[in-house]
Amino acid sequence: MPFTPDTTRPPNESDEALWFVFHQNRLLIQTGTNGYLVPRLRDLEKFQPFLIRKQILGSLDEIPCYTAELSNDNEVSGLFELKDLRALFFGQLEEELVWIAGQANQLVDWNRSHQFCGKCGRQTEDGQSERAKVCPRCRLVNYPRVSPAVIVAVIRNNQILLANNIRFKSRYYSVLAGFVEPGENLEECVAREIKEEVGISVNNIRYFASQPWPFPNSLMVAFLADYAAGEIKTDNTEIKEAGWFTADNLPSIPPRITIARQLIDWFVQNQ
Repeated sequence: MPFTPDTTRPPNESDEALWFVFHQNRLLIQTGTNGYLVPRLRDLEKFQPFLIRKQILGSLDEIPCYTAELSNDNEVSGLFELKDLRALFFGQLEEELVWIAGQANQLVDWNRSHQFCGKCGRQTEDGQSERAKVCPRCRLVNYPRVSPAVIVAVIRNNQILLANNIRFKSRYYSVLAGFVEPGENLEECVAREIKEEVGISVNNIRYFASQPWPFPNSLMVAFLADYAAGEIKTDNTEIKEAGWFTADNLPSIPPRITIARQLIDWFVQNQ
């Protein structure tokens, strides 16, 4: 049974419940015999006094899933460690658990940043029937934020456009991406981002797939596009290097769990 989101807490907390606990954007995990494990309630006895802003996520195979923040990391030792969530995208944790951890990370960030009303400053309350933060004074409602972004594989004959972003900590190359601006549709965003970042024009823009990206709250909408005109000229603000690559001569690329990799794999399979 797949993961089922829910906002209703069970009447009794099960010792088997999975807890996605974060401290400063790092996930608390256990070391197991076959890799990393998400701790269960029974494993968190020594952490209980330090768990704050608890939230129910839903259930996985009828096992409740929760998230919380850890206010003090002094007890993190032995079989426990705090792990950067991005690092877990490289196969160190079961994929389904990675995506639940991603949702948890997004909700932790939203919960932390909406403790007070942005309109009148009053401390907010949790919504009773939905996941929301409600101001008891002015009744302003804030839902978890989702920021749409496009990610694009640009194709020129038998080549794909890949770039190294200045923000990347490693030397891997990926397809281009960017956030949607107010008043802009997705196709307009694709054309603008490509033009701004590498100086070329594209056409024949078509939808590919989508994927949530919890760093901290993006929805990545993937597209394919064809090269139309221009020469590559990187902006040197976001893009450090960019170039055209064939399927048999790819640089280091993102992990398989990402939609960027799905776009690149599609290109390889269609050559």
